[in-house]
Amino acid sequence: MNRRWWQMAAGILWITACGASLAGQPPPWVQAQATAPAPDHDRDAGAVVMYSEDALTVEPSGGMHRLTRRAYRILRPSGSSFGLVKILFDAQSRITAVHGWTIPATGQGYEVGERDSVETALPGVLDGQLMSDLRAKLLHLPAANPGSIVAYEYEQEQRPYVMTDEWEFQERIPVREAHFTLQLPARWQYRADWLNHSADQPAPTGNGRWSWTLAGISAIPNESFMPPWQGLAGRMIIALIPPDGRNAGFQNWREMGSWYLGLTRDRREASPQIKQRVAELTAAATTPLEKIQALAGFTQRDIRYVAIELGIGGYRPHAAPDVFTHRYGDCKDKVTLLSTMLHEIGIESNYVIVNATRGAVTADMPAHLGFNHMIIAIQLPELLKDPSLQATASHERLGRLLYFDPTNEITPLGRLAGPLQGSYGLLVTPDGGELVQLPQLPPGSSGVERNALMTLSPAGQLSGTVHETWTGGSADGQRAMLLATTQDTERIHRIEATLADSLETFRISSATVGNARVNTAPLEWNYTLDADGYAKATGDLLLVRPRVLGVKTTGFLETREPRREPIVYEFPYRDRDNFEIKLPDGYEVDELPPQVNVDLPYASYHSKSEVVGHAVRYQRTFEIKALSVPESQAIDLRDFYRTIDNDERMQVVLKRAGH
Repeated sequence: MNRRWWQMAAGILWITACGASLAGQPPPWVQAQATAPAPDHDRDAGAVVMYSEDALTVEPSGGMHRLTRRAYRILRPSGSSFGLVKILFDAQSRITAVHGWTIPATGQGYEVGERDSVETALPGVLDGQLMSDLRAKLLHLPAANPGSIVAYEYEQEQRPYVMTDEWEFQERIPVREAHFTLQLPARWQYRADWLNHSADQPAPTGNGRWSWTLAGISAIPNESFMPPWQGLAGRMIIALIPPDGRNAGFQNWREMGSWYLGLTRDRREASPQIKQRVAELTAAATTPLEKIQALAGFTQRDIRYVAIELGIGGYRPHAAPDVFTHRYGDCKDKVTLLSTMLHEIGIESNYVIVNATRGAVTADMPAHLGFNHMIIAIQLPELLKDPSLQATASHERLGRLLYFDPTNEITPLGRLAGPLQGSYGLLVTPDGGELVQLPQLPPGSSGVERNALMTLSPAGQLSGTVHETWTGGSADGQRAMLLATTQDTERIHRIEATLADSLETFRISSATVGNARVNTAPLEWNYTLDADGYAKATGDLLLVRPRVLGVKTTGFLETREPRREPIVYEFPYRDRDNFEIKLPDGYEVDELPPQVNVDLPYASYHSKSEVVGHAVRYQRTFEIKALSVPESQAIDLRDFYRTIDNDERMQVVLKRAGH
């Protein structure tokens, strides 16, 4: 969400909160938190959840009434953010009441309500526009200071398209107690699936009512390079089953796929205009791959991303002729149009519903609507084999599938962006849905190769040229940065940042970039630099670091606490450095750093310094092989980075010739 927008919203709420009234007696469930003991927490925790309650009442018509209650104890100033309440709603989930209370450590409390809230639409999405009925109601709870209890409750009327619900009982901070109550009409049934928590049996209270209670729920603290919150937090997913089965919660992924296929059944019919455009785009193509590339490129570049998601439009794509005519659409619209166009050249394809964050959907999750993006699976002809098509996987019924994201304008056909690699998606087929794992690309498909020819002066100045070749996901990041800038002076900041990590002083005399807008070719940087005082004199000796540029080490595992969660990388990659430093006249090599060779199942590092003629050549390869490293291997990974850090600091010793 846009940071400036939330700062403005918070400012508005601070102003409206001036109208908050002094509270009488808060409800008993709030008062009880003032004297209740706090749950176990870390000494630097900003707040804890004292009380959490969700009560869902289902009506015979399929409508739902939800009551949500939360109470927090603020422990540190960093916990004051829990005084800002954000409630999302749309046309299917109307808010009917909202109240908030504050019980300060000393003095009179405060009460706020509907008149103190602010209702607003959500801001636009990155690189596109959003028209949606999704809105937010914001409520500021005054005096959210250390020692205060802040609490709120709201009621919501819901008419979901699918009868499912979730109880998200675990948070980033400790929870003292959490309650969930389900009230069903006669003859209704439910199925509960638990994620990241052992199944807890409800206490039946009669008349179609069940209640769950959990206590002492631990926090999930933030760690660098950890899996996403959605894949770690404990929650219960509930499928609600009415007597007639209409809009019932999904029993499995097959049912969910069939439901979505029904939403899209009339969406992929080609208009005469689409047929004509397909013929034009593929007229010069001589192979099936060239035809697929032409159509994929059209939907990727010529269909502007604009999301219009009103009502069921949040799930159902617009018809392909409409997307083609208007030349805009969201991810599912782009997939629908591309699928329609591919059908015209005899290539079939399937919807794949995914989450844009790897790990948000896991292999053991039950069927639910935990997705936010869509890509396409293209059924490749049996004889179509090309090394550029790396994002492929075999399917027992559909054959070889090529996964492609037409919304991503930077990643070309044949590859997948890092967050999608290895993630799970719902493959929608005529037989229903199937949860599949998307392919992971090999390390050699991404990375940067940096070659430098440098000259060292007797005074210790280093000068020379650098050529960088960026491929795969590494190139995608570079292109995103370059396309977001409008001036050459801004583009050079990327090079300056790299040099600043490695050199105390430097000057860039020239710099050029190639293939910034050609995503099918490697991106290239060429620049020249001068670095004064690079070599350090010690008597008659000169100390020279052969690793001129690039820092591969990192200190995120240098912590006092043991690692709790796996370490997650964006994508596999392989970086290579080849630096050659011509020695100053009158000097020769006295001592070289030792070779380094470390091979782990998930990473490797190799470096070597050698004398070549009257120069020192330093070569190294750094490789990340896996998308995830278990937390049990964190110490080994920490030591791996320590080895790299030591190698990056090593120096070549030069002496005067003949001495």
